[in-house]
Amino acid sequence: MYKNSLIVGIGLFFSSVFTLSAQEIVPAAHRVQEYIHLLQNKSIGVVANHTSLIEDTHIVDSLINMNVDIKYIFSPEHGFRGNKDAGKLILNSIDSITGLPVISLYGKQKKPADHYFEHVDLMLFDLQDVGVRFYTYISTLHYVMEACAENDTPLILLDRPNPNGYYIDGPVLDTAYRSFVGLHPIPVVYGLTIGELAFMINGEGWINEKCDLKVIECDEYTHSDLYDLPVPPSPNLPNMQAVYLYPSLAFFEGTVMSVGRGTHFPFQVYGHPKYNEKDFYFVPLPTKGASNPKYNGQKCYGHNLNDLIQLGRETSGIKPEYLKDAYLKTKTDTFFNSFFKLLAGTTKLQQQIEAGVSAEQIKSSWHQGLNDFNELRKKYLLYEDFERQGLKDE
Repeated sequence: MYKNSLIVGIGLFFSSVFTLSAQEIVPAAHRVQEYIHLLQNKSIGVVANHTSLIEDTHIVDSLINMNVDIKYIFSPEHGFRGNKDAGKLILNSIDSITGLPVISLYGKQKKPADHYFEHVDLMLFDLQDVGVRFYTYISTLHYVMEACAENDTPLILLDRPNPNGYYIDGPVLDTAYRSFVGLHPIPVVYGLTIGELAFMINGEGWINEKCDLKVIECDEYTHSDLYDLPVPPSPNLPNMQAVYLYPSLAFFEGTVMSVGRGTHFPFQVYGHPKYNEKDFYFVPLPTKGASNPKYNGQKCYGHNLNDLIQLGRETSGIKPEYLKDAYLKTKTDTFFNSFFKLLAGTTKLQQQIEAGVSAEQIKSSWHQGLNDFNELRKKYLLYEDFERQGLKDE
């Protein structure tokens, strides 16, 4: 899972070659001795999904076996078992294995209701994030922190490595475009673990009251390390190629393009029935996690990006050239939809694409915002940074 190799970390700031750590990275959930005493003799709410594992066992099952009193499971987008379609609203349910109530935080309410806290002494949060602003697990974190603060309930967050934590890139969100796919003024790729981001949310006053927050750290992790996820974080990020391409390709969700939902390679391709090059095509069909994909049953011509990934990883940051290519070669009356500005966190990116601004100029326009964010980011780092690692290796 963790490899010794050389890789070029390409982003705004750091282009030096660095060596990955040979040590095995240990997510915080696995470090049970660091937090089990904090859970004993308390009633617990657990924010979890299928990624919430201690070794090969789900954290809920493990904690029940350790006689921890769990009252509720709270689940994010894609549900507790991680198999629901993107954007599909999820109802509350009962977990068939444990018999515990599962409270959806991706249904009518995205914030835990106050009445749940009447039965909970402590909230425990354990979700595998992918380090991209519009991936909604961090929005769930925001609302859980806010609810905990409002109900005077401590929150323990079990940190996990960020598979896109080795660079920062993209436009910083303009808060005029806040939504569930972007609540914070951070870039698309923000280079923080979910625990570090939680400290930033608290420290920058992005919730109404400060949350009583404790983060259990990963062991043997730095922001120079690459981390291969042990399980897919959601149905349409089935492998590391998709995870690395997601920061670039998710912009297409705000356009007429398909990103391969309904195929065996979602977020590794892009295409459209009217794309005007015919060398490659795919046909979306209903699949697990994409029950009614865009352009269901139609040939979508476009690009397969798997062959662009060296060592199985996309290391060169966000690629505006994919958007530019699709915009120029897909002949439709309307390319962008209203969702695009929420994903971008700004109207400027759409304006740049429509005006024919080069990919290099687009990326240059992000520099000042990224520089400013990186200075803020340094205040909240829990792990050795890729910046310091790069300087050290020089």
